[in-house]
Amino acid sequence: MAKAKSRWVCQECGFQTSGYLGRCTECESWGSMVEELSQFDSSSASPRGIVRAVSPPDNGGNSKPTLLQDLKASGSQRIATGIPGLDEVLGGGFVPGAVILLAGDPGIGKSTLLLQVARHVSAGQRILYLAGEESASQVRIRASRLKMDDCKVHVDTQQDVIKLSESMREFSDGVAIIDSIQSVFHPQLTSAAGSVGQVRESAQLIINSAKASNIATILVGHVTKEGSIAGPRVLEHMVDVVLHFEGDRTRQLRILRAMKNRFGSTSEIAIFSMTGEGLVEVGNPSEFLLGDRLKKLGQTQAPSGTAVIASGEGSRTLLLEVQALVSATTYSAPRRLANGCDGNRLLQTIAVLEKKVGLSLARSDIYVNVVGGLDIDDPAGDLGVSVAIATSALDRSVDSSVIFIGEIGLTGEVRAVVSLERRVKEAARLGFQKAIVPKSNLPLSGGVPKMEIIGVETLSEALLLAMPGVDLPPRKTKKKDDIDFRALGDFPVGMTPLI
Repeated sequence: MAKAKSRWVCQECGFQTSGYLGRCTECESWGSMVEELSQFDSSSASPRGIVRAVSPPDNGGNSKPTLLQDLKASGSQRIATGIPGLDEVLGGGFVPGAVILLAGDPGIGKSTLLLQVARHVSAGQRILYLAGEESASQVRIRASRLKMDDCKVHVDTQQDVIKLSESMREFSDGVAIIDSIQSVFHPQLTSAAGSVGQVRESAQLIINSAKASNIATILVGHVTKEGSIAGPRVLEHMVDVVLHFEGDRTRQLRILRAMKNRFGSTSEIAIFSMTGEGLVEVGNPSEFLLGDRLKKLGQTQAPSGTAVIASGEGSRTLLLEVQALVSATTYSAPRRLANGCDGNRLLQTIAVLEKKVGLSLARSDIYVNVVGGLDIDDPAGDLGVSVAIATSALDRSVDSSVIFIGEIGLTGEVRAVVSLERRVKEAARLGFQKAIVPKSNLPLSGGVPKMEIIGVETLSEALLLAMPGVDLPPRKTKKKDDIDFRALGDFPVGMTPLI
């Protein structure tokens, strides 16, 4: 077998050299040299030859463009994973020949989830599980905990990507799980497994094998300490689907969301709970997240600094409790800390409460937390966050059976939100009796029984409804000594007087 040659290529300017350089001599950038395989002659027995053997036939220069209507669509059916939430995130299950990248923090449950998928899929499909980071006995121990002793799952601990691609051809039309892409290596590259060059070359060889053999393939990817997927950015462009497994190892809940999906929507999520027997899908996450608050609906007042919002996640509505704490500070720069919501949006909300409502928050520390460890980016939660901050600052409680839905504009208006009827129906199903919503969303096309829906136009109006009987601080008016710019005369357009 002929020895393959590799080269080091700068990812910034494309400069090539036969050996590694810490600094590119062409563009003088540091750490940009990545090892790549050189092109091979088709007659040589080399890794590139293996790629050609498993890749679709190439007609070279004889290929011609084909009309879209003349192309034959694949008649392959999707492969159900056996987990309804995962099927929904994928858009209906695994697509034969598709390559899926699953990333998440260490210990979050990626391998556990994929073993559970292997248990369900093995009933109707041949499945190959590559354990690149574990021994076969370690996989067996985890499989026994998941009650997979009778499942027909082929386990391999091979880390050579060339031999792995040959094994994948034996599982044509099946499912392959590679755990993880950072553990396999290309023998013709001198860099260590997990490096940029190794990940890119190994992933390309696996993708070619998956497409040629019509195998649905799942690649497990590591993440960096910042939470982004480790390895070259091009890896996310090479695969068909990118899934991100989120959650805190100290909490029960895990969230699976699609960051990229060529075969479905990227707005769906699946919520799981980690138990002793593996991951269990949470069928009613709103009830799980609100916990004891649902038992107190209509019986007692909610504590000050709390509000319930309805956040939209794809076709799913999640009811979440927002907590806020406003306390006086002795420091010159008060703290604003957001946990579970966007910090910049929190600063915007505080500014509106000060300018348009009249609350004095400039000398107060403000902490906002979304209970349950979830991160929300839905602007429909602005109204609930505002109510939580205002009730904490004024030390007033609100009715526990009220839910707040609405986006807050910079002028203090409550703006319309999408899918309001679906959010209100979910709240009514869980026992909430009153909803304060944007007036511009009303009336709803379909009625919501046992739910009083009140429309508001401004944030001040919403706060007065949430805290009946409270007197909001008067808004600042012009002081006697303030300069009246209108008395200074007319100025050209675009110019202001100098004071």
